[in-house]
Amino acid sequence: MNTVGHGLLHALKIAGSMTWQVTWSLILGFTLSAIIESLVRKATIARLLPDDHPRSLLTATGLGAASSSCSYAAVALARSLFRKGADFTAAMAFQFASTNLVIELGLILGLLLGWQFTAAEFVGGPFMIVLVALIFRRFLSGRLTHEAHEQADKAVAGSMEGHAAMDMSIETTGSFRNRLASRRGVTSVSHNFVMEWAAVLRDIIIGLLIAGAAAAWIPDSFWQHLFFTDHPLAAKIWGPIIGPLVAVAAFVCSIGNVPLAAVLWNGGISFGGVVSFIFADLIILPIIAIYRKYYGTRMALFLTGTFYLTMVAAGYFVELVFTPLNLVPTGSRHASEGKDGITWNYTSWLNIAFLILAAVLVWRFFTTGGRQMLAMMGGAPDVVGEHHQADESAA
Repeated sequence: MNTVGHGLLHALKIAGSMTWQVTWSLILGFTLSAIIESLVRKATIARLLPDDHPRSLLTATGLGAASSSCSYAAVALARSLFRKGADFTAAMAFQFASTNLVIELGLILGLLLGWQFTAAEFVGGPFMIVLVALIFRRFLSGRLTHEAHEQADKAVAGSMEGHAAMDMSIETTGSFRNRLASRRGVTSVSHNFVMEWAAVLRDIIIGLLIAGAAAAWIPDSFWQHLFFTDHPLAAKIWGPIIGPLVAVAAFVCSIGNVPLAAVLWNGGISFGGVVSFIFADLIILPIIAIYRKYYGTRMALFLTGTFYLTMVAAGYFVELVFTPLNLVPTGSRHASEGKDGITWNYTSWLNIAFLILAAVLVWRFFTTGGRQMLAMMGGAPDVVGEHHQADESAA
């Protein structure tokens, strides 16, 4: 019993240490995203994505990267954009970018694994979006898209529809600085900030706990056998294939899978395998079930298969591009797993500063009607949208 208790405390200590290492970067990322979301209305986004042409896909990628979301909220928002008139391919590009090309993900990858992995995110992500668009253009039939639209218009509940239906942006008149400095601007930023945290907090906690348990309890020999570390060529081939499957089995999505990625990297998975694992947050089993509710069984299977193939391809692509440029980390693997504990350094000062900022935004959120918004996070999209518009009109 003492051994079990000691092991549990060790796992929690690692999870706590990893949390301390990434706290400031999460707050910074969500603050920047909240500022951007306060300036761009969701209805405007839908109008900017009318087709699958390069311009629309580039716009979808840029706006998605600026609109940070947890995977569930991103999937719900993509359906909302599709129902409002956005092209399906562009909506999927937006969905992917809003979970896998966001600022906070890049910051955490850099802190826990190294800047090379951040670079890989921003190289592999656009490659995957282009590949998805090409596959959709070649194999996605008009009939299947029509069926998906009919199913989407039924507004079947999945997860986070209420959050996706809320538009907390401010009016577009006036200068950038004046709009953000106004009372309404500060309120909008605080609402977006807290709602994004509320949407992703569960995934972050689960991811950190799983990573802590894996680092504490799973021996390196298990990962080495799983990833064929004794066979370098086989490891490079196998890594991008097994990476998404590990993500599916772990049930961790969004930013929460980065701590586990650090454990997998130290365990011997290939560089490309880490990339494909990070991108696989959109094919975990709960989200596949949501695809089925949103778009029907046939489209859910099509999306799952397409996303898996492009995730594997992105892993190979990054490995092939980064290797000749000597950008793949070599030698001993020392991704941060939190085993060194918490120390007083620049991270501590940054955490204190950004925690104060977070406290101010949270206080503003709860003093301006935020509690009611939290209660509507999982509500029906149409009902929440109408309620939120009524609140805006009243204001």
